[in-house]
Amino acid sequence: MAYSEDDVKAAGRAIALRDDQISGLLAVLRARASVPQKAVQPSHEQVRFDLAHLLWYAGALIIMGAMSLFTTLAFNMLGGGALAIIGIIYAALFTLGGHVLWHGRNLKTPAGLLVTVAVAMAPLVVFGIQDAMGWWDEAGAPGRYQGFHVWIKSSWLPMEIVTILVGLLALRFYPFSFIVFVIAYALWFMSMDLTPWLFQNDDLNWGARKNVSMAFGLVVMLTAWVVDVKRSKDHDFAFWLHLSGLMAFWGGLTFSSSDSEVAKAIYCLINVGLILLSVFLMRRAYALFGAIGVCLYLGHLASKVFADSLLFPFALSFIGILVIAAGLLLHRYHETLSNWMADHLPDTLKKLRPPHADALRLEHA
Repeated sequence: MAYSEDDVKAAGRAIALRDDQISGLLAVLRARASVPQKAVQPSHEQVRFDLAHLLWYAGALIIMGAMSLFTTLAFNMLGGGALAIIGIIYAALFTLGGHVLWHGRNLKTPAGLLVTVAVAMAPLVVFGIQDAMGWWDEAGAPGRYQGFHVWIKSSWLPMEIVTILVGLLALRFYPFSFIVFVIAYALWFMSMDLTPWLFQNDDLNWGARKNVSMAFGLVVMLTAWVVDVKRSKDHDFAFWLHLSGLMAFWGGLTFSSSDSEVAKAIYCLINVGLILLSVFLMRRAYALFGAIGVCLYLGHLASKVFADSLLFPFALSFIGILVIAAGLLLHRYHETLSNWMADHLPDTLKKLRPPHADALRLEHA
């Protein structure tokens, strides 16, 4: 807020300052005004998420989907060599566009998204090369490229390894956090494709794959925690690691069926733990997944207690109200809980909290 010297004098007289005190105060303010103040610019990943950002991310996801999950049979009939060339051209053009926006226009977010799209072309290029060179036997042939995002096959491993390496190389020159999501995505697929090799069994049931997904998710979440503690002020690389780890862990946990009520209660407690962990780490994604998990458990209880009952819809409505109320309470007291942790946790646990959690505490002190 800007004030004139007359405003300062009027305020000084209102609180009974002497004329010499007012003059001294004005002298200090004039001296500060004469020194150029360095503007604090938010990093390119801390700028508010507005409609332009939504369109940038949506466009990037559409392109990535068009060249992966939504490829058609006619597209695959072009042959491996043509697919590899198309992937290389796409990667080169998007890398060039990202480089120009990153260094020439200082538009980091759209530039980073273009580079991310280029990284996402790596599986297509490797698939095309493998197909053209005949580097898999008939039994290991994966079929259509679209199957990379649907089916689990050990023949996908070279595509995943190259994607991870290309992503790490891109991060070296363009430190944009969304690239980490593509790397985590490839790592998750790699964990699935390695499962038959780890268990020495090509015919594994979904239960084993869910266990691998949960184990992989835990590893990624722990990695994200470490990255969070050592995070850079300008880049939030841990965000996408937290999200992808949660998706793998929570998804495998939620889709693991059990007839035991004890197991279902433990599932609920784990989700409550995720909500508490969100306060400790100041990561709202944990609260979101945890709240959904608790809601699923409450829905299970309601369906058993009020099964075939007129009260069932009302029971579910009441659960929804409770969830909303819990969200309001968490929103209101989230910072208070975080500050309480900062004041009462042992030093050993305080060191495990990410810097941004303590920074939030200082902002509201």
